[in-house]
This record gives sequence, structure tokens and C-alpha cells, in this order.
Amino acid sequence: MKLRALTVAIVAFALFEVAGAQTRFTYSSGQVISPAYEGWRTEPDGSLTMVFGYMNQNWSEEFDIPIGPDNSIEPGGPDQGQPTHFYPRRNPFLFTIKIPKDFGEKEIVWTIKTHGKIEKAYASLKNDYMIDNQVISTEVGGDFGSLRDELRTNIPPELKVDGDKKRSATVGAPLTLTALATDPDNIPPRRGRGASPTPTVTASALYRAPSSLVPASGPGLRLSWIVYRGKAAAVTFSPDQMKAWIDTRAYANSPWSPPYFIPEPPPGNKWIVQATFNEPGTYVLRAVASDGAVFTYDNVTVTVTR
Repeated sequence: MKLRALTVAIVAFALFEVAGAQTRFTYSSGQVISPAYEGWRTEPDGSLTMVFGYMNQNWSEEFDIPIGPDNSIEPGGPDQGQPTHFYPRRNPFLFTIKIPKDFGEKEIVWTIKTHGKIEKAYASLKNDYMIDNQVISTEVGGDFGSLRDELRTNIPPELKVDGDKKRSATVGAPLTLTALATDPDNIPPRRGRGASPTPTVTASALYRAPSSLVPASGPGLRLSWIVYRGKAAAVTFSPDQMKAWIDTRAYANSPWSPPYFIPEPPPGNKWIVQATFNEPGTYVLRAVASDGAVFTYDNVTVTVTR
């Protein structure tokens, strides 16, 4: 009996230790942003680009950090096209910087300061950091985390935003944004049914457990507008936009949110959205088109007056 009791105690202690080691704390606010160097790649025209994103360790707190000492990229900066508005959690493969072929062993450093803490991302052309479309898809859980070889040759969505790249608006007056997005190769193919306003889980609803160690993203062409620069709290979109950041909570209006209801594209693959601004200022709005694995972006700069 004593031996059995000792064995039970040892097993219980071991389970306690494992549970403790697996404990992960998450926070709504008060944590920092870590800039992320995603890697570098060769573009179809032969040029080289470095790709960046970030991790906001909060689930609710968002940040507006102007270009300057607290949000700088050097050398050649401080402004090299990085965002100034930071959404919660992981926002991967968000922007690129073109690099000359003779860049050699130099580094580019992105510095962000939040809550008094400085975080840096160091970017270089080391071979270990080389990426392609399959790597991007894998990192974002594309096609439910699939590792299929055809994702390597996946063509990103084609995206065109109608109208001028620079526009003006007034406070309180909706600005219409029209974007056309298509998926030229239908890779990864859309599976399951589209979303409904109040989706319910049924036998036909699409759900698959992640097949990789990253959150799974449901396949299917989608487009969302985000505030890339400017005060996002002062901007509302109608209709509400599917999140472009990795929100894994159920029914969170996110491609990474089970049960993965990805709405069917609108007629003619034309997304029409109205943006309303509650404060004057200069805003950069970004259209994000994705097939569930790779992304295409297009920006519109809006100057808002009273």
C-alpha cells in the first residue's frame, strides 16, 4: 500500500509539473509590442525584399506610435513604410522593404518602444531567413496548416482599389471605398459553406483541428480594410471588417477563428465599404486581400478635415 501511495504521489507531482510548464498567461493590456523580421525573398522581377510584421502581446490594447524615435527603421529611416497603428496580437508579413542586391552582410533594425520598453527586430540576408509563399502560408496556418507543395507556387490575390491613392474627406461624412480582388489560381481552394449573419455549428459546418503548431486559417478569398496609419479608434467601417490580425477565439470574425466560416466574395468580386472618420487628420487605410495563405495589399491616404 505504501508503494502504491508513493507511486500515485509521484505521478500526481509529475502531472502538476507538466501542467505548470504548459501554463501560458495572456493579457488584455499593459504588455509591449515586439517587431518581427519575417524573412527575405526574391521577387518575380529579381529584386530582394525584407518582410516585417509584429506581435502585440495584448488581446485588447492597441497602439498609435508615430514615426520617430519610438517607431523607427534604420538605416535609411526612420520612415520605411512601417505601420503607425498596431492592432492586437500577431500581425505577420505586414510590409516589405526593397533591398539592393549588394546589401551584403548589413542589417536593418526596426525599433519600437511601448510602455517604456524598447524592442528591436534585426533583419539580414542570411540564408536561414529566406522565405517563399509556402513558408508564408505555413507561418499563418494557411489552408488549415497544410504543407502541400502546391502552396509554394501559390499566386497571391490580384487586388485593385478604384480611385485615387490620395483622397479627402470630412468628419462624419462616409467615404466610399471600392476594391476588386480575385484569386487567379484558386489555391488553396475554398471549402465549406460561406458565412451567415448568425452562423451555427452543424454537421455540414467546416471545422478542422489545426495540423500544425500555428493557428489555422480557413481557405477562401477575403478582403478587409484596416487602419494602417492614423488613429483607428476614430475610424469606423461599414460593414464591419473581418479581422486581419490573428484572433483565434471562436466566432471572432477572423479567418483564424473556428469554425472558419469565410464569407463568399460579393458579386463581381467587388468589395464596397464605407469609412467614416470622427476626427480630422491624415489616415492610411489598407486593403488586405488574402486567399487564406498569402496576402496582397493596397493603400489609400485620406486627409480628413472638419
